[in-house]
Order: sequence, then C-alpha cells, then structure tokens
Amino acid sequence: MAVPFGLSTTLYITLINGQGVTVIWGWVFITLVSLCIAASMAEICAVYPVAGGPYFWSAMLSPPQFAPIAAWVTGWLNLVGNWLVMVSINFSGSQIVLSAATLFHEDYVPTAWQTVVVFWAFISFSTVINIFGTRYLNIINTACIAWTSASIVIFMVVLLATCGKMRSGAFVFANYDTSASGWPTGWSFFIGLLQGAYVMLGYGLISALCEEARNPAKEVPRAIVTSVLVAGVLGAAFLIPVMFTLPEIEVLLAVASGQPIGLLFKLVTGSSAGAMGLLILIIGIFCFSSIGSATVASRFTYAFSRDGAVPGHKIWSRVSQRLGVPVQATLLGAAVSFCMGPIYFGSSAAFNSFTGTATICLSTSYGVPIFISLLRRRRDVENSLYSLKPVGTIINAISVTWVIFSTALFCMPVALPATASTMNYASVVFTGFGIISIIWYIVYGRKHFSGPMAAVDKSIEGQIVEVMEREVPAHAKKHEA
Repeated sequence: MAVPFGLSTTLYITLINGQGVTVIWGWVFITLVSLCIAASMAEICAVYPVAGGPYFWSAMLSPPQFAPIAAWVTGWLNLVGNWLVMVSINFSGSQIVLSAATLFHEDYVPTAWQTVVVFWAFISFSTVINIFGTRYLNIINTACIAWTSASIVIFMVVLLATCGKMRSGAFVFANYDTSASGWPTGWSFFIGLLQGAYVMLGYGLISALCEEARNPAKEVPRAIVTSVLVAGVLGAAFLIPVMFTLPEIEVLLAVASGQPIGLLFKLVTGSSAGAMGLLILIIGIFCFSSIGSATVASRFTYAFSRDGAVPGHKIWSRVSQRLGVPVQATLLGAAVSFCMGPIYFGSSAAFNSFTGTATICLSTSYGVPIFISLLRRRRDVENSLYSLKPVGTIINAISVTWVIFSTALFCMPVALPATASTMNYASVVFTGFGIISIIWYIVYGRKHFSGPMAAVDKSIEGQIVEVMEREVPAHAKKHEA
C-alpha cells in the first residue's frame, strides 16, 4: 500500500478539506472502516482461497442463476480498478520525481510531455521487473518492508530535529479549517477522506496471489487484515510528525505540480540537499509500489481472462513456461496504462480523476460479495476459519454502507467552485468503463461466460479440498463440501 508515498501524493486533499482534524482523525476513521471491510473479505477468502478473489466469491455466494452476472460485474470493477491503480500510482510518482528538480530550480515547472514520458518510463520499468524478475519479487517485497519502515523512522527523526518551529498539539489534532474547500464545514471532512481511502486499497488485492501462496485459506485472510493494521500504524507514524512540522499551508498548495511533499521537506529542513534525501525515500517507496501494482494487475487480468471475461482472453490467459508468469496479461496492463497517458495532454483534471475512480471501482468490487453474503444471511461463511460471528452481520453492514456512501462521495470535486480544470470526472470514467462492460456482456458474456468455476482446474480444486480437510473442524466438513 506504500503508505508514506500514497499519503504524500494526496496530502493536498486534506490540506484543503480540514487540515489537522481531517489528516489525523480522517486516517483513523478510514483505518477502522477498512478493518471492517478487510475482516469481511478475510472471512470469505478463508472459504474460497482462489486468485479470482472478489469476483470468484460473488459467484460462489450467489444463487446459481445469478452467479455469472454477479461475477461479471465484480470482475470488471476489479479489473478496471487494478488498471487504474497502476495508472494513478505511476502518474503521481512521476509527478513527485519531476518535483525533485524544483528543489534546486524553483522556476522549473514540468511540462505535460515531460510528465507523460516519465510516466511511460516507470510503467515500462515495473513491466520489465514483473516479466523478467519474478524470482526476485519476494526479495523485493522484503526490501520494501525494510525500506518503508526505515523511511518512517528517518522522517520522524529528521523532520522533528530540523524543524525550527513546531506546530502545537491543538493544531495537529484539533485544527479544522475548511476555508479553502468551498464545501459546507461538516461535509468537507468527508471529501478529505479520499486521501486515506485511496491509500487503504491494497488489502483486497492480496487475494490475487492466493494460488501462489502456501496454505492460502489460512495465510491470505490473515495477510488481508494484518496489512490494514500495519498500514494504519505506519500512516499515523508518518502523518503526525508531518503535521507537527507543517509549513505555511498556502505556500504548499501553490505548488504547480500539486505535489507539495518535496517543498515541505525543503522548508522544514532548510536544505535542498536534505529535502532531496527525504524525497528519495518517498521515490524508493513509489518504485516498490509501482512494481507491486503491476504484479497484482497482471495476476487478476490473467485470472479473469482465464474465465473468458476479457476480449482476447485466450491470449491474456497464457502463462509463459520459460518465465512462469502471465507475460501477455502483464503487457496488457502496461498497454492500457500507456494509452491513458496522453489524456493528460487534454485535461490534467480528467487524468487525476483516475485516482477517485480506482478507489470507487476497487471498494465497490470488495463490497459486492460482502453484500451478497449479507443478503443470504451469511450461511456460506458461518464455518469459515476466520468467522466473524456473532458480530459478522454488523461488520458486514458497516462495510457495505461505507462502500455505497463513498461511491457517491469520491465522485465530488476536492474544492468548490468547480471548473473544467478542477472538476472530478470520476463519475464519467466510472460510467464509461461500466458501459463497456455491459456492452461486452451483451455481445459476448451472456452466451459464453458461465462464471469463474469454468476455469478452476483440478489442481486448484484439490488444493481447496486439501486445505479444508486439514483446517476445517470435523463437524463442519459436511457443510463445506
């Protein structure tokens, strides 16, 4: 989830919509509601540990006659969300990389061409690593944990040690200023929640790696919940020092690129070189995140194509025998990202809306199987290895309510009045991909798509049965079978 990087790229949202209260308590709120969703997903994942994740769960939890359409809708939401996460991570990271030049040349303003070219370069970088460096992904993930943890400690020490004048505790935890947002005072807090919600998306993507994990019915659900807990703690450890040392907000919001984190480091440390050192830590986290987003996008593209739900599915569902990875699926994600880059030439606002759309698509795909389970009175998960009873209904209801609310919330502009350059086009992007999905279902899916079970081979079925035999209590085996 690349917490320091994600919180840095979306910092401007909370500085406009509430400042201290929204930054700190908004993050706490998002962590708690994400825990509800993660726990709900973990409960289902323990019963159906397959790479398809939410779209597979939607099919298995639905009545047979509705399974194909439930899987189709959820799968396309997840597919588009994965692609847009990859796009938004690499684009915002490219902006931060270019902002490094402004630390030494204050008059430099990156052009659209420069931004897009750097964006393409990082897409290419993550694609090459995922195709030819799969054997090193575990090492990369371990290095990411070490790099991120060390970075947060360094941020805390350096920022607090070099800051000439610290903000008060009242400012950090109680200051609530929405004068720059244009939204009603109370509503502005919710608009600012996009910062935390965008960062807290990765936990659901873990399910895409079920078929590459040992004992997935036990370990993957645990990872889904643990990732939220760890991210919540790391986020607080990063945000609190940043807020205590926060420079003048008007100066930060005036940054042309919309990425003020580099300038923040420079103003706090009083040194361009010192700021560059801290910014390199953020860029390093971005590189890890870029690789991870490509990994998960490729795995889900492969899994969804394996069921015939993507145009050209026979191509994208292949796995290279030599490299052991779905090369074509990886290249498809890169190609989609490449094609979206030039949108920035026409409208930076439209491109930035991909952040909101990614959040909407993925959170909605997480919510669909939870909602279906609720409608069916949770009977399919009552014997899960990670059962939430007796509070499962409440946790599921909180999860679904937040997903519905946030879908409308994150279609709204960050500030009012909205212009063509500041408008949030997430609803347009979301609707556009939805129309493509519906048309493809009418043309192809309704006759040829029978749901994810059509692609579950014997090895996966055997794995699930083996896990159940080993982990499920004897009295529950009959029900699970």
